[in-house]
Amino acid sequence: MVQPLSYQYPDSHVFYRKLKRRYSCIVKGDGVYLYDETRRRYLDAAGGAMVANIGHGVAEIAEAVATQMAGIAYVNGTAFTNRAAEELAAELAEVLPASLRFSYFLCSGSEAIEASVKLARQYWHARGRQSKWKIISRTPSYHGNTLAALSLSGREHYRALYQPLLIDFPRIPAPDSYRHPGCEACTGEALEQEILKQGAETVAAFLAEPIIGSSAGAMVPTKEYYGRVAEICRTYDVLFIADEVLTGMGRTGKWFACEHFQIQPDILVLGKGLSGGYAPLSAVVAREEILAPLAQTSGGFNHAQTYSHTPVICAAGLATVRYLKQHKLVQRCHELEQVFFTKLSRLKEFGVVGDIRGKGLLAGIEFVKDPDTKEPFTRAEKFAERVTDAAFRNGLILWPNTGHVDGVNGDIVMLAPPFIIREEQIEEMVALLERSLDQVATEAQSNCV
Repeated sequence: MVQPLSYQYPDSHVFYRKLKRRYSCIVKGDGVYLYDETRRRYLDAAGGAMVANIGHGVAEIAEAVATQMAGIAYVNGTAFTNRAAEELAAELAEVLPASLRFSYFLCSGSEAIEASVKLARQYWHARGRQSKWKIISRTPSYHGNTLAALSLSGREHYRALYQPLLIDFPRIPAPDSYRHPGCEACTGEALEQEILKQGAETVAAFLAEPIIGSSAGAMVPTKEYYGRVAEICRTYDVLFIADEVLTGMGRTGKWFACEHFQIQPDILVLGKGLSGGYAPLSAVVAREEILAPLAQTSGGFNHAQTYSHTPVICAAGLATVRYLKQHKLVQRCHELEQVFFTKLSRLKEFGVVGDIRGKGLLAGIEFVKDPDTKEPFTRAEKFAERVTDAAFRNGLILWPNTGHVDGVNGDIVMLAPPFIIREEQIEEMVALLERSLDQVATEAQSNCV
């Protein structure tokens, strides 16, 4: 007989993700800080889920959304357009790489990834090359939690439970300059080998985060890697889909991470920082050459979603993009990079810190049992979770990730603070992280006694 749920919230009807955790109720956000109902303050060093790029509590965004709601909250995107969607697309076009001009607005990164895959498939079908349907992605990687997006993700501990439901897309090793510098994955040759193995006539697209997000701890491939990737994609008529859900909208010190490598994706996917967390918003951005065959054949994109191009979410995105421009926050993110990583470098004094990497205000800290051999902690030790829990008790919010080394082991914490963070707040963040690592080390020593 199944025992009744031992639930932490006897008076709540919310289905929480973690059913045995007691959640604090946040009632206010201000800049880089969150405040719960007991007035306890937390420094949001992760920007939530690497979302809050402009900071919490920005009145201009709330006012823009409220104004839009008072005018028109919803129209169906198959029947009408609206000013918020039109103006947001125009604002984005001013900062997007030159060849990317057309934006299709949705609600989440996962569904935008799926839409990008459907777009790639429809493009080749419209071109009369119906055999091209496979999407090659990388391991580790993360592209979303819906079934197709999860099928494309190289995050094995997320995939295991749902394996019977997943599509068997081909995947290649992701570049890892910390553990495997100079290997075929780091040069791009692994992509060519997989295309030849699958048959170029069957491969529609290569999907990758230009700078790998939480699944690999802000791993930054080389410019040469992407130069080779672009060459391979051109040679074999494979589209390049850049997943910039996490890295886009200024997070890495440029509007889009692909700009660091001077690459031009065929399709670019945005989310998270596109609305700064003020509304659920994502986008699929495509070149005119991708849309033209659709217009000439079926007449449109064979993809419908209830809230596509919705005025309210587009108004949040429009206000966010304008705020980023007005306050020069992408430039600020770039300028803070040196201070950010210089202060984080103090963490190398802890023997468990193997690597600190990233760009702009996106950093991954990889923990290892032995910095010389780079041996990871075993999954049973739950090191990333212990650091994250200690930080939470100290009023610091981090984002943990595990399993990047071999699908099971590997411990990382991610930092992605709002772009408005000040130097003294970066110092506070690092000091709290140092205190947390000290506490975890002390707990470990006590357990060994």
